Amino acid sequence: MNNHKYMTVGELAKKMGTTVRTLQFYDQKGLLHPSSESEGGRRLYTYQDMILLHQIQSLKSLGFTLDDIKNRIEVLDTPQKVEHALHQQEVMIEEKIKQLQNTLSAIKALKVEVNQMQTVDFKKYADIIVNLQMDNEYYWLIKHFDNETLEHIRQQFDKDSGQEFIQRFHQLNEDILKLKAKHLPPEDEQVQQMTGQFWNLIMEFTQGDMSLLPRLMKFDHLTDAQNQEWIQKQNEVNDYLKPALEIYFQKLGDNPFEGE
Repeated sequence: MNNHKYMTVGELAKKMGTTVRTLQFYDQKGLLHPSSESEGGRRLYTYQDMILLHQIQSLKSLGFTLDDIKNRIEVLDTPQKVEHALHQQEVMIEEKIKQLQNTLSAIKALKVEVNQMQTVDFKKYADIIVNLQMDNEYYWLIKHFDNETLEHIRQQFDKDSGQEFIQRFHQLNEDILKLKAKHLPPEDEQVQQMTGQFWNLIMEFTQGDMSLLPRLMKFDHLTDAQNQEWIQKQNEVNDYLKPALEIYFQKLGDNPFEGE
């Protein structure tokens, strides 16, 4: 036998950082058969087998079962097939890296929120995780909600409806800031129309429960250093709408903040 062409099972295992038992198991499963056998009955592998083993190891690291891997393995008998197999591995690994990066970012974000919370609260941790999975950039607000407000949110919104509400609220704030940039006064028709939309969103969120309003108003005083940009923007919206809301309530003949 040409020693440069063939490897024993032990040599292949050593080169690829695996065990003889694993290679024997892959043989039994029909994933990787020896290409030849010595006169003494020893299993012999080629460098083509090594590339095939690399395929198996890569797919296994991506979470595929051995049955899945068996269906994905290609016969590597042309440069084009080798290139195609490597390209498939490349795409899958890049997707795995992206998933891991997202997971890492979520873990780091949750760690920050946990460190800032004064007590251990697994319900809040769970809420933060759900909002991170939703890509909700305002997930950090959750630590400021009291339990009653959070329970209200859990009862009212699921993942989809919560995400849709957040998008509408964010867009409305952006539209309000555009009116502010035009220096439109609070009694302007456009401002009053936007004020009505803002109040309707508040009512949608609270479902008419006025006891939630004082809890929402406390967000005017947030001081989270890493979220100053959002806080400043929200304060701008609130300050701009304050006189417009007074006019809006006068027209309605009902001011929910009267006497507060």
